[in-house]
Amino acid sequence: MEKIFLDAREMEHPEPLQTSLFYLQTMSEAQYLYMINLRKPIPLLEIAKERGFLSFTHQDSNQIWHILLTKNSETTLEELLDV
Repeated sequence: MEKIFLDAREMEHPEPLQTSLFYLQTMSEAQYLYMINLRKPIPLLEIAKERGFLSFTHQDSNQIWHILLTKNSETTLEELLDV
């Protein structure tokens, strides 16, 4: 799987959502989005779910959110977590 990495920690609203949605529109099933953010992006997760994406979220010990999204239903996103 090819990782598309997005560090949204210093982005201003609504740039993280806009950038993430662009990636979701252009991603193949051989790719996944790995986003890190200071907060859990609930609107993004809801949109991704509506569009048939799998998601996995994890908040690490530094209170940073790791969000993984893919179209590939064969993928176990938890295995791709990088913390």
